Amino acid sequence: MLNPKLKAIASLINKNDTVIDVCCDHAYLAIYLKKNNLCQDVYASDINPNALNGARKNIKASKLNIMAYLSDGFKNIENDQINTAVIAGVGTSTVIDIISNAPNTINKFIISSNNNHDILRKYLYKNKLYIKKEEIIKDKNKFYIIMLVTKEPKKETKLSLKYGNSNNKTYYNYLLTKEEEIIKKIPKRNFWARNNHKRNIINLKKLIEKI
Repeated sequence: MLNPKLKAIASLINKNDTVIDVCCDHAYLAIYLKKNNLCQDVYASDINPNALNGARKNIKASKLNIMAYLSDGFKNIENDQINTAVIAGVGTSTVIDIISNAPNTINKFIISSNNNHDILRKYLYKNKLYIKKEEIIKDKNKFYIIMLVTKEPKKETKLSLKYGNSNNKTYYNYLLTKEEEIIKKIPKRNFWARNNHKRNIINLKKLIEKI
């Protein structure tokens, strides 16, 4: 059974997608997609040999035909049929490294980074990759941001690049509470830092009012 994050990722995949789960871990997503015929075809890969061995065992147990690659991102993968890449469970620096080495045949990314989402959004936008949809899933008191990224142009603002366009009021209230807690701990003499967080609070309140 998939966890809520993987279910949300699966929901963004279409029947005509040929998918690779680049950081497949246990290959649960690939197995789910193949078993339920949710895409054209699916592949799995991981940089960690132990993780990949576990994935291969799960694939074998599922009795499904899924190719699994040992690869650092796309570096050991030559398959021009793949048009969709899932990159989840790693940090933004790793996501950026994987995307920067992605073949041109990939026209759709589904990304769930562990950190620095504003940096990731700015990188994508700068490199003409656009967030078509952004979902936020809460599981076991943790928020997961899932981005559907394509090459179809879409306008962004400074605010959307920083906070996204998820329309998840609970998440933005969570960010607001964090900002308010931070500013309480900053000495009043530290004007620059306090002013920066005050600006964040104002912007988050504006976003919450619009939802």
